[in-house]
Amino acid sequence: MQTPTFEQLMESIRTYVTDEEDLARIEEAYAFALKHHEGQERKSGEAYIIHPVSVAYILSEYKTDPTTLMAGLLHDCIEDTSASYDDIEKRFGEEVALVTEGVTKLGQYKFKGISDAEEEKQLVQAKNYQKMLLAMAKDIRVIIVKLADRLHNMRTLSNLPEEKQLRIARETLDIFAPLAHRLGMYILKAELEDTSFKYIKPDKYRRIAQMIRDTRQSRESDLDEMKGKLETLLSSNHFEFDVKGRVKNIYSVYKKMQDRNKEFDDIYDLLALRIIVKSVEACYSAIGVIHSKFTPIPNRFKDYIAMPKPNLYQSLHTSVIAQGKIYEIQIRTKEMDRIAEYGIAAHWAYKEKGASKVPMTEMVSKKLKWYGELIKFTEESESEEEVLNLLRDDIFHSNVYVFTPDGDIIDLPKGSTPLDFAFRIHTEIGIKTVGAIVNGKIVPLEYKLETGDVIQIKTSKNSFGPNDNWLKIVKTSGAKSKIKNYLNKQRRDVLMDMGREELSKEMERREQKVQLTDKLCEEHFQHKGIKSVDDLYYEIGKNTITAQSALNTLIEKEDFDEAQLIESINKREQQRRKQHTDSNIVVEGLDNPSVKLSNCCTPIPGDPIKGYISKGSGIAVHRSECKNLQNLDSSRFIDVKWASYESDIHSVNLKLIVMNRDNILAEIINTTTTHGGKIDQVTASTNKRGEGVIKVKVGVRNRSELENIILNQQKVGGVMNIERLMK
Repeated sequence: MQTPTFEQLMESIRTYVTDEEDLARIEEAYAFALKHHEGQERKSGEAYIIHPVSVAYILSEYKTDPTTLMAGLLHDCIEDTSASYDDIEKRFGEEVALVTEGVTKLGQYKFKGISDAEEEKQLVQAKNYQKMLLAMAKDIRVIIVKLADRLHNMRTLSNLPEEKQLRIARETLDIFAPLAHRLGMYILKAELEDTSFKYIKPDKYRRIAQMIRDTRQSRESDLDEMKGKLETLLSSNHFEFDVKGRVKNIYSVYKKMQDRNKEFDDIYDLLALRIIVKSVEACYSAIGVIHSKFTPIPNRFKDYIAMPKPNLYQSLHTSVIAQGKIYEIQIRTKEMDRIAEYGIAAHWAYKEKGASKVPMTEMVSKKLKWYGELIKFTEESESEEEVLNLLRDDIFHSNVYVFTPDGDIIDLPKGSTPLDFAFRIHTEIGIKTVGAIVNGKIVPLEYKLETGDVIQIKTSKNSFGPNDNWLKIVKTSGAKSKIKNYLNKQRRDVLMDMGREELSKEMERREQKVQLTDKLCEEHFQHKGIKSVDDLYYEIGKNTITAQSALNTLIEKEDFDEAQLIESINKREQQRRKQHTDSNIVVEGLDNPSVKLSNCCTPIPGDPIKGYISKGSGIAVHRSECKNLQNLDSSRFIDVKWASYESDIHSVNLKLIVMNRDNILAEIINTTTTHGGKIDQVTASTNKRGEGVIKVKVGVRNRSELENIILNQQKVGGVMNIERLMK
């Protein structure tokens, strides 16, 4: 694609921007960028200014407003030149500066590098980037500029080293293409997908592209013949219309082949036609006329006009049989066609001064419900992971469209249940749910919702509320998050029981008896926010107050003699050693929890972990994959996380299956120590198949260090398998 000049950019802008003041400010932004990027080059050796001009040109194709165009020209100035936020704000105003800064911040969150062996880690990084992308982009124009920036970078990706090409292509396919799809920007999304696919799976890309080329002549002949028949049919019925073919992008063909396990020849919409008519009424009339002439395929008719997709897409879809072949036909108005290609951009194209101006984010939030939900959820949630999961699972994968009794459309991921629907409507409705009616019939809460379902939720003030089984029923991350929050509050009772038990034991040990009342507790502990007996038990259970200290306060004994003090210190130290308290674990809501790492699964910093409230011994921390968790009372689970990945040495047991050859044990030990591991113990034996079995106890600081050691152990010749043991 030819690189546009600044003159060509201005020519494109002038097709819809006529205000001379706005045009002058855009030219001034170009001059500012040109000056600050002077002497800088891209990897291709071209002057750097080519990139911001190309980004602005892409934005002009979407008829974006002057603010967005200027941000496109300036988007790399803050990060790559001496220009600051204040410089841009002073010269071009706060709005331009904020959008420019937003794009700059998005660019600071990058992958740290990937390889095939680190694919799982790469996906986690992608998820973190997704969360940052939407949480920071309070102004939708930040995302639009970033998408244009990414599109131009993808067009020039061949200038980068192969490793960077693969990283950026994967990032684009995981993050930016789904974003473009959710914004309804089909043309941009299709190019991002195809270009990424070309670098990630070049052989499959070339194969499908070749098949499309090989069948092009035959396909075009079939489409021309069908187009002629449709034009004759519509003309004879006095329609004003336009019929055109629809190009299917390469990656979407590949996805359909993969997802539906179909061969290339079985992809129906390779033979696709689009009919543009004058009005919504004409859309429905046209579908009736077409079905009267050509045989429709059952269950292939979809009405996205009455029920638009979450990205604002509207159209009627049908598949018919003609000349022994299957054709997919889309019928829509001219405005629907514009939205189908340009998405949300079609709604906020530049309007001259004097037109009504609604704040951009407010306008987009009203039109794109998912965007409004995301912003609201971001503001309300204290967990970054919850926001991430909502974006990844509930928004990017929404493809089931259901109705409230009032006719409002709710979009949910495939596999969602009435409980997901209830929590999406309102948290309190979800908590009080006792039943569901779908399409007039009572259904179980496990019922899988389907597009078109009308759902009525039955609630009760006497509902027992969510339980752990609900977490298995719901599909959406939003519902799971709300259920977990509810259950965590209920676990206050468990902590109260622990506090009651500890105080009772302390009274027995010291042969002291105190008749507890709310008044007594408030009198002695009001400075700690305690107003009742239950509050006192809760704080003891949380370990913010020790049972010994609480009893001393209650019997008004503040001082220790020397012998008691020594005994108290020794007892605390013994208890601390016994419980293996780990200060590297954070338990939300608890200031100084008693925590121990479980010996059954030996978790290390970086492992996914789960806490279990043990009676009398604090919180036991297990790896999330520990099989012992299945046998524990789920009401005692509690969320825990690592405070830091920098820690003391932790022992991990590895089992290696190797070929029996000379020096292999020495090479494994050398590889382990070279990459930071501390060898504590090694045993070697031979199994029945004659393979060597080496068990190594290695000391590491965290999971990342362990994964690096395993990755390098796998490179030792003769190592066939490496397994991390639970103990």
